[in-house]
Amino acid sequence: MPAEKAWRQSVKNSRRNGSVRTATRTSISKALRSVQTGDPESAASSVHDAIRAIDIAVRKGLMHRNAGARRKSRMSARLNKLQNA
Repeated sequence: MPAEKAWRQSVKNSRRNGSVRTATRTSISKALRSVQTGDPESAASSVHDAIRAIDIAVRKGLMHRNAGARRKSRMSARLNKLQNA
């Protein structure tokens, strides 16, 4: 494949994936902040949104599936710890 075509494809892919990557990072940080505040209801909804964003990132290939599973597991564990406390 010519280098110019590869460059065009990489620019197109990075432009398309950038919004998904940003939304995933934002939702993960919002979920972690809401778990730290200690409100179980808002934490549950934000963790649910973050898990959904992680699933989308994994489906699009922005995150490895094991990394996505690890992040979801750790977030769920924090949420369960908060809800059971």
